[in-house]
Amino acid sequence: LLLRWRRRRALWKKVAGAQERQERSLVRMEAAAQRFREQHPSVNAVSILSLPLLELSKKLRDGSLPPDHVFYAYVGKALQIATETNCITEFLQESETLVRKAKLMEQQGLLYGVPVSIKDSIDCQGHDTTLGFIKNLNKPAAEDSVVVQVLKRQGAIPFVKTNISQSLISYDCRNLIFGQTRNPLLYTRSPGGSSGGEGALIGGGGSILGIGTDLGGSLRFPAAFCGVCAIKPTGNRLRPSGRNPLLWSLPVAAAVGPLAKDVEGLALCLRGLLGEDMFSLDSTVPPLPFREEVYSSTKPLRIGYYETDFFTMPSPAMRRAVRQTKQLLEEAGHTLVPFELTNVDNVIFNYCVGGIFSDGGTSFVKNFKGEIEKGGVELFFWVANSPRWLKTLLSWIAKPFVRSISLYQQLWDNTSTLLTTSTFPPQDFCHQFIAQWKKLNLDVMLCPMLGPALGIGYPEKLSVAVSYTMLYNVLDFPAGVVPVTLVTDEDEEELKGYKGYYQDWWDRTLAKAFRGSVGMPVGVQCVALPWQEELCLRFMKEVETL
Repeated sequence: LLLRWRRRRALWKKVAGAQERQERSLVRMEAAAQRFREQHPSVNAVSILSLPLLELSKKLRDGSLPPDHVFYAYVGKALQIATETNCITEFLQESETLVRKAKLMEQQGLLYGVPVSIKDSIDCQGHDTTLGFIKNLNKPAAEDSVVVQVLKRQGAIPFVKTNISQSLISYDCRNLIFGQTRNPLLYTRSPGGSSGGEGALIGGGGSILGIGTDLGGSLRFPAAFCGVCAIKPTGNRLRPSGRNPLLWSLPVAAAVGPLAKDVEGLALCLRGLLGEDMFSLDSTVPPLPFREEVYSSTKPLRIGYYETDFFTMPSPAMRRAVRQTKQLLEEAGHTLVPFELTNVDNVIFNYCVGGIFSDGGTSFVKNFKGEIEKGGVELFFWVANSPRWLKTLLSWIAKPFVRSISLYQQLWDNTSTLLTTSTFPPQDFCHQFIAQWKKLNLDVMLCPMLGPALGIGYPEKLSVAVSYTMLYNVLDFPAGVVPVTLVTDEDEEELKGYKGYYQDWWDRTLAKAFRGSVGMPVGVQCVALPWQEELCLRFMKEVETL
């Protein structure tokens, strides 16, 4: 007991030290922004912050806007949003040096002078990559991840790291070290996760471009919950190429991608990243440069669509978002074709969750060894540690009340045949899905996106609600999110009749999580076939414009 007490005390000291560094970072940001305002009182930060990324980039490259004016305008705004939402974990102080060096660059990259926020899980030299784990504190990265190196070569200025959910497994944004991040649009709501710090910072206007990761919706949830845009590329189109502090075996396709205020910002980012810098630094990335002719095409599209996956019942606002977008696309001359989803429950449990826990939960449990808290994943952790007989008993008892609970038991049954990279992705399901896509001769797909933002604490209770996003991690299709509407009083009234497909505890809890959201944004997902990011962006741009 004494040894355990001493060990926990040492862990709490590490947490306190990290929180002090976070506070010092915010103090340095405030000092830097204040110093610049005193030296340049005539700079209009409001006008700089109002510029969309494409226009801002043009002004930076033609010299009409100095990089330091843009940088310190965003430092000041980021500080304000961080104070309100707790989205920033660290200020990258070397960014001030990068701004000074930017003026001396002989060649200006596509992202010259653009301040960029970076998710905690992506390596930045000299800074911790914690993933919300105490054991990862005070272990700074030896070098930048490849995506950060490419950003710098393109002239971008990485300036802050942002908060995440512990272990990246939850679509909320909370960990023991840095605490809960709040939604900038409504503080009682989650910003989504695991890239929730990015969503909150960009949604609040404190960053114009951010880089995150997506394992089951971790880019798309924050974008939808905070009213911004994001794209999850095909798994290997972009890679962080840094350390993997989780040491997980992940057959589910994890992806690196951008978040921005608009689709043009996402396209500009991918233009800068998908070039020779990326291909020379990381030979595992296929040398597929950004195809401008696909993105700028005006050819009418043949678009598949569905309103529900028949697993997680959509909220009234989600259905309306898809229906209104479908109508607008048809009026613009595109062809909309119904698409039928089948076996989503089997895919979610056997392949999505099963893919992540493909070793029976062994590596998952190992990552939490020695941690004080298992934030948001206590149920997973407890079940993974339980003996087989207890899992079987619980499965039998809970099956009538909670959907497909017996499948959870199978995921951690170490005697069963476990999913491996050789059986993943699920080839039969992929072939069936693509065959229907080809039969209907589709270009892209319009899909629902979970929304509006759930209340803080609800995402960890509603792991099954990832069905709309995680499907495309299993298939490894590029998928983006575009905000299209706001929750109305009529949506809220209709929500009173929400029952769900299974009418179980999860459905009842999800109905509670949706309530009280009038005025919050709701988005749709835009999906394309693998390696068709440019077509996905083109579709997203069409939706955004309409």
